[in-house]
Amino acid sequence: MTKTRDDEKNRTTFPSPFDVPIPSACEGWEEMYPRHALFGEDRRAYEEARFWFQNGLHGAEPIFPFDAVVYDSAVVSHNQVSTRLFVVPPSLGAEYRILYGYIYNSGNSVTDEAKLSQRAELFSRRGGYYYEHWDELYERWVVKVEKATRELQGLVVPDLPEVEDESVVTEGRGFGASHLLLLAYDRLLEGLDRVLHYHFEFLNLGYAAYLVFYELCRRAFPGIEDQTLAKMVAGIDVLVLRPDDELKRLAGLAIELGVAERVKGADGEEGLRAALAGSEAGARWLADFERTKDPWFYFSYGIGVFYHHHRSWIDDTTLPIATIGSYIERLEAGEDMSRPSAAILAERERITGEYRALLSEETRQAFDECLALARTVFPYVENHNFYIDHRYMTIFWNKVRDVGAVLARHGFLADGEDVFYLRHDEVRSALAELRLLWSSGGAGVARGPEYWPPLVERRKSMYDAMRRWSPPPALGQIPAEVTDPLMVMLWGVTPERVQEWLSSDGDGGAATLSGVAGSPGVVEGRARVIFRPDELGKIEEGEILVAPSTSTSWTPVFGKIAATVLDVGGIMSHAAIVAREYGLPAVIGTGNGTKRIKTGDLLRVDGNTGVVTIVEHA
Repeated sequence: MTKTRDDEKNRTTFPSPFDVPIPSACEGWEEMYPRHALFGEDRRAYEEARFWFQNGLHGAEPIFPFDAVVYDSAVVSHNQVSTRLFVVPPSLGAEYRILYGYIYNSGNSVTDEAKLSQRAELFSRRGGYYYEHWDELYERWVVKVEKATRELQGLVVPDLPEVEDESVVTEGRGFGASHLLLLAYDRLLEGLDRVLHYHFEFLNLGYAAYLVFYELCRRAFPGIEDQTLAKMVAGIDVLVLRPDDELKRLAGLAIELGVAERVKGADGEEGLRAALAGSEAGARWLADFERTKDPWFYFSYGIGVFYHHHRSWIDDTTLPIATIGSYIERLEAGEDMSRPSAAILAERERITGEYRALLSEETRQAFDECLALARTVFPYVENHNFYIDHRYMTIFWNKVRDVGAVLARHGFLADGEDVFYLRHDEVRSALAELRLLWSSGGAGVARGPEYWPPLVERRKSMYDAMRRWSPPPALGQIPAEVTDPLMVMLWGVTPERVQEWLSSDGDGGAATLSGVAGSPGVVEGRARVIFRPDELGKIEEGEILVAPSTSTSWTPVFGKIAATVLDVGGIMSHAAIVAREYGLPAVIGTGNGTKRIKTGDLLRVDGNTGVVTIVEHA
């Protein structure tokens, strides 16, 4: 029997994870991931009764086998902060599963009134302590993360030499390279786990503060738009915008020093150095360029934290150098490239004053306190991205590459980059066998060189097939409640939003999509659908960026685009915050915008109401 569009709109559940057909050429895909991260028949009833949403915000691509180690630490850290440390009243964190390489999340809500009351008492004391000492604790947080970053930078992944250095004998050390290799690998994973705990130390509290302010305003001003609430906390400088600001500064310096033409004409870093060689002005500019690299070029082209292949500016300076050249041209044309910060602040104060004046004296005091706290926590919610998601993880992935290089030099991998097709426990297993082989002077016959390379080739084929597959936006039952602060504010997952996803799923003929009004303004333009960071070069001036999600490191393209439309995200997602600071209209959380919009479609994006209209199909 053929399903009609009304049938689609009247559905009350998403597909069961057990009913989603396996993509072609993906047989055996389960071996790539840990057993506990897979949907399983032994807990089928439990998993089918839950709501799972595809985490396109952090996982728009299939996760690599090694990269999945980040989810284990990240989900534990997120959950522990909510459940065991600060005891966020309505949340027991989340669970995650992997389906054909894609990450799905499901929130654990607390709805029992007695438990909520007990947890609220603990949260008031514990969370309250952090809120009261926020600035002091945040300063200490920066010191902790900087220390961990320096430790990671100093971590050496040793090779296994033909013979040990004689100093091992003369110093009476008692252990050599094989122990240091294993120690380096273990420290690499231990450091990751610790830093991901730092990642969530303040984060859940930050979103909880937002959520309290959000709910207070919802009660006080029925019908107030999310966009209006967001404007009340906009206009605060955040660290993730600094790398783009540094590129603008370097562009201005090139003009000031008279080397603008040479910088504009440079093809990559080698060409840049050659063009500026032999002049004092060129040497001054290059010295500033080098100083700027650390830390500001430790900025991932993509999500960074969850994907090793989203390389950073420090690994490949092509994009920042090209962006500096384009910024020089815009400055020479007299363009003001500064963000509209003054206008955003003025609008923030106007809106805040108007709504505050409507409140009773008692409610006004609560409003002032909640708003002040939301503005206080705002910088951390974005700044942790630069410190950890971008800078720390750039260094982490490159240290893993060092481990892969050791395995490749000894024939266990065809290429060091292949290490990411192994699970983290498989890497340790390979290292264990390599140590055995090396310690015997190569007298034995290792299985690794015959076992790992064919396995990697098989997984490469499966990964490519998973990348071509389009995962459903959600699985299972529509949730009655969503109470986790991150789910609501970061991902934009609410029962109402989920119902809209379900109603529009498969409705490819509809002319409109609805989502969260992420950043104000109305524009028309042609769509450019982007799924991966390596596609960013395709974006042309004035186009509307349509993507599963965006990274804060995509900010250089914000000077080219007219607006953005995203599948996933809430009012306080990174994409929404950056769009507001750049004054670009944004509609986020559409659920399936990348499926229904094609490159070249003419769109009208209304960032005031959260509606996207397909005016004309390409």
